[in-house]
Amino acid sequence: MAADPFEITLPVQTGIGVIAPFDFALDRELWRWVPEHACLHTTRLPYLPEPVTVQLAEALADPHGVRRATRDLLVPEPEVVAYACTSGSFVDGAAGEAALVAAMLDAGAPRAITTSGAMVSALEALGARRVAVVTPYVDAVTGRLLSFLAEYGITATASIGLNMLGGIWKTTYAHVLAAVAELDTAGADALFVSCTNVPTFDVIEPLRRRLGIPVLTANQVTMWSALRAAGLPDPAAPVVPVGLPRPA
Repeated sequence: MAADPFEITLPVQTGIGVIAPFDFALDRELWRWVPEHACLHTTRLPYLPEPVTVQLAEALADPHGVRRATRDLLVPEPEVVAYACTSGSFVDGAAGEAALVAAMLDAGAPRAITTSGAMVSALEALGARRVAVVTPYVDAVTGRLLSFLAEYGITATASIGLNMLGGIWKTTYAHVLAAVAELDTAGADALFVSCTNVPTFDVIEPLRRRLGIPVLTANQVTMWSALRAAGLPDPAAPVVPVGLPRPA
């Protein structure tokens, strides 16, 4: 009897839930970080007609909104839910980030991470206590990021913000490279490029070679942390050369 040509063993898909801000436009970049047997389930927070200021970041940091969004993601049974917003997860400090994680778990997420929590975990995994920072934000928002890092004993050796009040997804690789070129990275253990709406995938490794220090970015650390929480290996992508540990 001939074998059934449709008796094909399919790989088990591991779901990763992603909560993104309403203006997130880099879904494709997130997919580039995950292996073939991982599946991203993405939802967005409701639209807010506000410029990118501290006030908007505080609105995006509301645990109630993140809790509701988490419930929207649970039907396909993700292994982890990631809140993929850097400013929304650092603006209220370490306590605010912890409240967001608690909200996701309370909504039923089996595991939960945030971009800012992932950033700290990645820096700690590298032993990096001094970091140079690039952001797309206005100074007040960048200042909240530096204060967040300080709560974990991480010092910003230098920082630069692009002072963007909107349209951050329109940032190009050239903008990122130009900002890094203006930044004094002397004495920094690592570089961090903030905001999940800033594209960085293809410039991480070239920057690492140029600067001679690990380069971390918002989407990179978010996916690294989510993959670890889901028990998946890192994809063959620039996350590997910076020395971040793989899942056990």
